[in-house]
This record gives sequence, C-alpha cells and structure tokens, in this order.
Amino acid sequence: MLELDTPHTTALNTGSPVAFPRLNGYVLIPHEAGATVAYISWIGIERSPFPKRSGLKDFGLIDLPFPLRKMAVSPVATLTCKRDKTSRTQYVLSRGVVAFPSVGDQVLIPTAEQIEAIVGAKDTDRRVKIGVSPLGASTKIMVDPDKLFGRHLAVLGNTGSGKSCTVAGLIRWSMDAAKKQMSETGKTGRPNARFIVLDPNAEYSNAFRDDPQNVRLFKVPPVSGDDRALQVPAWMWCGHEWTAISNAQPGAQRPLLMQGLRDLKSGSVSRGSREAILRRYVISYMVRVSEMLSRGTIAFAGSPRPRFECAGLLNGIAKDCQAWSGDLEGQAQTLMQNAASAALQIEQSRKSGQYYNDFLVSDLESIRSSLEDCAKVLPDVAPEGPISEDSPSYFDVNILADHLERIAVEQGAGVAGFVATLGLRIRAMLADQHLGAVVNGNPTFEAWLEEYVGADNASNGNVAIIDLSLIPSEVVHIVVAVLGRLVFESLQRYRRDNAAGESLPTVLVLEEAHTFVRKGHEESSGTATATALCRETFEKIAREGRKFGLGLVVSSQRPSELSATVLAQCNTFILHRIVNDADQHLVGKLVPDNVAGLLAELPSLPSRQAILLGWATPIPILVEIDELRADQRPHSSDPDFWDVWTHEKPRDLDWKEVVGDWVGQVKVDETEDGELLENVGE
Repeated sequence: MLELDTPHTTALNTGSPVAFPRLNGYVLIPHEAGATVAYISWIGIERSPFPKRSGLKDFGLIDLPFPLRKMAVSPVATLTCKRDKTSRTQYVLSRGVVAFPSVGDQVLIPTAEQIEAIVGAKDTDRRVKIGVSPLGASTKIMVDPDKLFGRHLAVLGNTGSGKSCTVAGLIRWSMDAAKKQMSETGKTGRPNARFIVLDPNAEYSNAFRDDPQNVRLFKVPPVSGDDRALQVPAWMWCGHEWTAISNAQPGAQRPLLMQGLRDLKSGSVSRGSREAILRRYVISYMVRVSEMLSRGTIAFAGSPRPRFECAGLLNGIAKDCQAWSGDLEGQAQTLMQNAASAALQIEQSRKSGQYYNDFLVSDLESIRSSLEDCAKVLPDVAPEGPISEDSPSYFDVNILADHLERIAVEQGAGVAGFVATLGLRIRAMLADQHLGAVVNGNPTFEAWLEEYVGADNASNGNVAIIDLSLIPSEVVHIVVAVLGRLVFESLQRYRRDNAAGESLPTVLVLEEAHTFVRKGHEESSGTATATALCRETFEKIAREGRKFGLGLVVSSQRPSELSATVLAQCNTFILHRIVNDADQHLVGKLVPDNVAGLLAELPSLPSRQAILLGWATPIPILVEIDELRADQRPHSSDPDFWDVWTHEKPRDLDWKEVVGDWVGQVKVDETEDGELLENVGE
C-alpha cells in the first residue's frame, strides 16, 4: 500500500528527481543481509473507507469510498553493499532472494548508483554496451560477451521489431569494445574474433560496408566487386548429406551411393591404372551376360527383339575387347583378343540375313567364361587408405552419377533399374544454373576453411556473411547444414589437435532460424530429408558447440516453430515485440513465474526496445537497444510504398537485366524479349 503523500509521478530520491512509480521499475526492500530487489508488476487503485490517522479521531466526514493506491512487487535478486580498499561503497547484485520481506518492511526507491548495480553497468566483466534502461534512469546496459555468446543466444520478435539491427549491433559493438581494450593495452591489429552470418534474405550485405577489410561477403555467382563466389563443394559433403539431397532410398540406393562415394573419395577410380579400369569394364559385361542368363532363354531366344538385343551385346563385347587388347600386353592381351574373337564368332554364326536365330545358353556361358578369364589376369585397385564416405576428399562430382550406374550394373540382379532415378536426381542438381556454380568448386580444404571460418588472428576480417538468397529452396537446407557441420567439426578438430586443448571462439549466426531448425518428428520411413538433416545439425551444435568454442545466435520471428532442443540450449534471450499468442505462451515458459508479468509488455514494445533475460543478466531487464546509423543497418526496413507511389523515391525498372540474370543469358532476341518485357510489365 502506498502512503497518501507518496508522489504520483516524480520523487526526490536523495536529492535527485526520479520517476515513480512505474510498471516494471525497481524497488528495494532492506533487510539484515542487504536489500531484496523487486520489480513492480502491478500498480492500481482500490476503493476503501476514508483512512483513519493514528491517535486522531474521525475527521467528521461521511464514510464514503476513498481511492487507495497499491502496487504489487515481485522479489527477483539480492543487492549487497561492500567497501573497497578506498572505503568506497560498492553494490553487488546476486541471483536469488536471501530474505523475503515481512509486514511493515520499508520499500525504497533505489538510487542511481544502486540502479547501475542492478542492471550491471559497473561490473568489470561486462564490457559491451548494447543499450540503456528506460526504467532505470537511462543507465547503460552492459553485457559480458563470454556469457552472451558462450552459451548461445536467441533473438526473438516479430518482423520489423528490430531483430536484425540487434544482431548486427551486437557484432559491431563487440568488435568496437575489443578494439578499444586493445588500444588501451597497446596491442595492434584487429580483434581475433570470428562471426559467421548465415543470411537467407540478403539483409546483411551492406551492414559492415563501412569497414570492407573486416568483412567477407559470399554470394551465389555471378558476383562483382569485392564480393566472393559462394562455394560449398559437393565433395565436402558427408554421406548423410548426399543421402538427403539425392533422396536415396534405404534399400538399394543408399548402400550403392555410399560405395560410390567411397570409391571416388579414395581415388580408386580416378587414380586406378588402365588395367584396373579395364577390369571393371570387363566385369560389367560379365554382369550383363549373367543377367541375361538369369532370366532364361526368354532373354535371348524365342522372338526377334531378344535376339537382336543379345546380338548387339555380343557385338559390343567384341569391339570393346578388341580395342582394349591394344592397351594390354602378354597373357592379358591374348585373353582379351580371344574374348573378342569368341563374341564375334557367336554373333556371326547366329545371323541369318537381316535377322538372328535363337542364341543358346552355351553361347552366353562361353562368352562369360572368356570374360572371366580376362578379369582374373587384370589387377584390381584397392583404396590407398581407409577413406570414409564422410571424408572431405576431392573428387569430380560430375562423374558420380555415371559411376553409380556402372557399379549398379556390376551388382547385377536388376539393381541398375533402382539406381536410374538416383543418377537422374544428382544430374539435375548439378545442372541447376545457380547451385551448380556453388557445389562444383575445387578450392583446397585448407583455403576454404581460411575463407569461411577465418585466417590466423582473423587477418582476413572478423565477419563472414554468407548470402543464401539465390540458392534454390529445395537445396538451401543442405547447404546450410553443410556449412554448420563443417564449421563445427573444424573447431572440434582444432581443439583436439591443439597442444593445450584450447578452443577457438567462433560465433555462428542463423537468421530466420525457424526455417532451418523447425521443430518436427523424426521420419518413420527411415528416409533422410534435407529439413531433418538441417535440424539435426544445429541441434548438435546447440548441445555440444559450447565445449568447442562455437557460440550459436538464432534469430527468429516464430519461436513456437523452432526446435525445442535448440531453444532449450539457448541460455540468453533478447525478446522484441511478440504478438502471436502461441509465441507469447512459449516465451512465457522461459522466465520464472515471479517475473512472468514482465512479458506482458511484449505485444506493445516499440521498435528497438527488448527484454534481456537469461544467463547474461542476473534479472530480466527492459533495454532500449542502441541505434545503428542508417548505413550500418541490415537491409530489412519496411518498404516505402507511399514515397514510391508519389515519385518521392524513384525506382528505375529494367526487366531485361532481371530476366537476363534470371535465365542466365547475356543477350536475348530483341523482338521476343520486348514481348516478354511488355507482358511482365503489365
């Protein structure tokens, strides 16, 4: 209950005017161990009889209802007072409540110095300023980057509430604070920091342009200027990622795909001798002959079509074996020539004018036997080492589909039919105009890590922005999953190979996180999907990344659609305006019951204001985020409909340029293009 003479708007607190009372403001309740810090969760008026004064009689007035002001407070922390060596008073805030208030305890307005202690402005480990406290006399809000990024951060809020500016600001302000401390201690160079931003909407392209040497911007080719071509080479992908992108089924396709990847990554195809390659070709012919025999005489006798197919096969065997014999010597050459002669002789013996008579089982068995003799004397090539399908070893991804079809033929029993669609999907992916340029690159793995994760002492810049906006939607999840996995595994191996076992602090920022780590159930069919793979990758980063120095920042406008695992591993939250009921309900579970009232402001928060809660702050705090200059903000502002409509902000339109880039053509026919542009304009 507030005293009758309690000020309504402004109070003089130890000589300084302060606003009082205000919802979500702070008060102190002194006790023997210091003071309990409570935030104001409710202020209202209740009707009551006219108040009586102690020791005085009734005022003689009619006993009418009288407005009585009251407020409800929620204890959240404890403020203690200490003295340093110079006998100066220092306030220290600690989590939890040591002593709860009792009836009759005083309730005080905190001083400016006490408010600074409550919001952590004076803590020595809080080095980065992110804003001010609108309810704490505009006191600076400082955060500890170790706590902010070390245990993962979630920035949540509706579109237009300021999430992207907050993320860009956190990166910029952290770097500015690091540079300031380096200059104070006499260190030169740039901070040894690494931020990797996965940007699906091309928002951050210009956010760090004021310091181009400090940012590496990767875009889908073609690129211009200082931008770099985005490369996520397919030879770096692991078997699980290949399974998801090709939709390989678990029966026959997935084992063959794994075998093909092992063959190509180990070099048993590209580095094999000519004799070893010929052995594989001979075996493939053996498999085709055996497949005919397995179907019985219906495959080579009884009607014209099977006879012609068999004759064509024998003719091909004869020509190939004759040509291959020129690459061989000694016994291998003789056996290859014998196989060619035998195939040609059988094919000619069954010919009758323009048609063929029935072939015999003994004909095909003799050819298979001749081919088997050739295969026995030709050497096989084993992989140079135990190369896994997950190894980031280079191979030509354009020959993968052909290689899979060849080993499927070697397997026989109609396996080739199961692999046909697999090869078709792989070829279609590589043929895509935008994606082909991304996955066909051939940088060294060391150079790739230096570009995307960062060079020694971050000499090539602190920020890597990966523009994903033009990657086809059906494969963007795979690209994001590969990027996340490679960054995570590189930091794992860095700590393992580091003599001292130290980690390399790196921050991975995932914009539009609800798109890539959407909550869902595991697929019961056993078929890996790109969406599930992407979610699994970032769930692993959320669970284990902290151990290896990888901090995760997830930014999302739909927290209710995020993976529960990822959200549960985020220890700090910055909550902007949230209107949706489901999102509000989920966010409400993130805070203790006694401060849940603080979230009541979420639907009405203006842009740039947010609630900071979690590991990086002892108590939830309402923060007015510092404003970035216009040239430092991500490109996510609201469109200027009216100014464009009224020609206040002109827009030049050239559909020809758009269409040319879209379809990948430099020049198009003027007449046809003119008709197209007219239709598009209408």
